[in-house]
Amino acid sequence: MDRENPKRASASPPEWAPGPITRWLTPVTRWIITNFIAPPCVFLLFGLLNRTRVYGRRRIPHLANTLVLSNHQSMIDSFPIAYYLFFPEKMFRPHLGPWNAAAAENFFRNPFLAWVFHQFKCIPVRRGRRDLRAMIRSASVLQAGTLTLFPEGTRSRNGQVGRGRAGAGMVILRNHPQVVPVTLEGLDRVLPIGARLPRIGQRVSIYVGRPVRYDDLVSDGRSRRSAQRIVDRVMERIAFQQRIIRRLHRRRPHRRRP
Repeated sequence: MDRENPKRASASPPEWAPGPITRWLTPVTRWIITNFIAPPCVFLLFGLLNRTRVYGRRRIPHLANTLVLSNHQSMIDSFPIAYYLFFPEKMFRPHLGPWNAAAAENFFRNPFLAWVFHQFKCIPVRRGRRDLRAMIRSASVLQAGTLTLFPEGTRSRNGQVGRGRAGAGMVILRNHPQVVPVTLEGLDRVLPIGARLPRIGQRVSIYVGRPVRYDDLVSDGRSRRSAQRIVDRVMERIAFQQRIIRRLHRRRPHRRRP
């Protein structure tokens, strides 16, 4: 693949929306969908049909160039992050609404799905190989806003935090953002791998950690070694937060709904 200019990559229209009118309307349709249609659905699923608890929400810096790195448990992980950590602030400051990397084969299978998930600021990523275009676009949108990445690259099959890949570290080395580690717990029970519909009556936890310092790991410049070391440090923090959540759960037994 030819190398691309970051600004050109971010400005080029998506293949499914070729016309200037569609591109002009996107900010309007996106604001309506993400601030009026999606919130009732998200809070119904996670707040009423399941029990969601957030720890450390105030640690999220509502500033541009903020990168949220999280473990990956289900196909709906980005929704509780976006709405429990950035809503309603993002209604009045749209740049706070996080962009998300999303598997192209799952979320961009046809033009209609591509349109829907573009409204939710999803960036298509091709699985199984290094997607340079997606990395460039991720770095570009991060400059002016917030980005959520799942460094593991695939959903956990047992709920445990796995090892992250270097791609997220390359974005960090390019932009030097504030890196916020977020741990999700319980999403694998709400929507397990292979399930088509979410389950109810589950307990979900979101733990927001303090920003991770990584200045001491950039001595090799934009090398893959430095990128992997940064990601490893963040994933260690995410795994540590998962242990904290599980310890809290043992202290507060879950009451099953009748």
